[in-house]
Amino acid sequence: MTEPPATEPPLSDHEIALIRASVTVVEPLAADMTVYFYAILFARHPEVRPMFPPGMDAQRGRLLRALLHIVDLVDDPKSLVRFCGHLGRDHRKFGTLRAHYPAVGECLLASLARYAGPAWTADTAAAWSKAYGVVADAMIGAAEQDEAQRPAVWPATVVHKVLRGHGIAEITLRPHMPYLFAAGQYVSLETPWWPKQWRYYSAANAPRRDGTLTLHVRAVSGGSVSDALVHRSVVGDLLQLGPPMGDMVLDAAVHRDLLCVAGGTGLAPIRAIVEEVARRGGGHKVDLFLGARTGAELYGVDDMLRMAQQHHWLSIRGAVSHEYIPGIRGSLPQVLAEYGPWYQHDVYLSGPAPMVVSASQTLTQHGTLPDRIHHDPFETPVLSAH
Repeated sequence: MTEPPATEPPLSDHEIALIRASVTVVEPLAADMTVYFYAILFARHPEVRPMFPPGMDAQRGRLLRALLHIVDLVDDPKSLVRFCGHLGRDHRKFGTLRAHYPAVGECLLASLARYAGPAWTADTAAAWSKAYGVVADAMIGAAEQDEAQRPAVWPATVVHKVLRGHGIAEITLRPHMPYLFAAGQYVSLETPWWPKQWRYYSAANAPRRDGTLTLHVRAVSGGSVSDALVHRSVVGDLLQLGPPMGDMVLDAAVHRDLLCVAGGTGLAPIRAIVEEVARRGGGHKVDLFLGARTGAELYGVDDMLRMAQQHHWLSIRGAVSHEYIPGIRGSLPQVLAEYGPWYQHDVYLSGPAPMVVSASQTLTQHGTLPDRIHHDPFETPVLSAH
């Protein structure tokens, strides 16, 4: 998908300063403000309520994270348009229409005004109104462009399921319509047991001829959707897929040498990227590091070792941080520092956010350019129903 060009900042420095100052004021009151926002949104515009899940706790937090991220990007028009384009395309699966955007904007500004207090001046209101217009236009434009090219959701049937222990299942789906994605991307998924609650999982494979894709799902404590997928789903179940998302793809690489780092089920997109290298004839040398707390949790290492036996360009090392066993001991960032330098590599990181942050810092300290470090966003698309 191409994004519309952004040639100059849509907001002035003064407008950006007003927006950021108001966010500083309302941030400590965020929980109350988001409750108020959804209350007036549903009261004034009841037609939008069916688009959201019955339980709104997780959704309220996502609204704030969306606002904060957008505020971070208001002085970076290219990134702002890109982020909003992703949101606009993803929102199609909820049934979001052009007519819904003014309703959200009206209630958002009313909520900000209520909780910003004296900081909410006429100039601040005008700046927010302008900023919301930029965001809405980018989301609507991306959604309408997307609508002309593909569906909003793809029905998909579970065709295979394997339990891997430690609460992890590999679930293979066959979409009922062609589902085009790139190795390393992630997809959103809705189950029949928790309608309107979407979760995001990376495909663990490069595109296949039969059109199937495999997801690695770990049942997390309190995770309704992940628990249902691991413990309740069976072959034949019908799920819904949203559009593929993410920029952690092989075509983003500049260097021939790749460093791939995976913690836990973060192996899924890394495995897909390695498959894609193989599919393209092994044009890259790949150093893969797998990490876990214990040897038993070193997920997927046997499969990757078999791939390394087939492909001379792939080398694999496993690291364990909380158990004394033969082999490499330490956290992934520690091990990367020991085995580097990696400044002539493109780096693909996937796993728990603290690991990704720490590994990124370690790599940049040792000379890897930040724009050569690729990973998924730490938050899934923040306005989506969860």
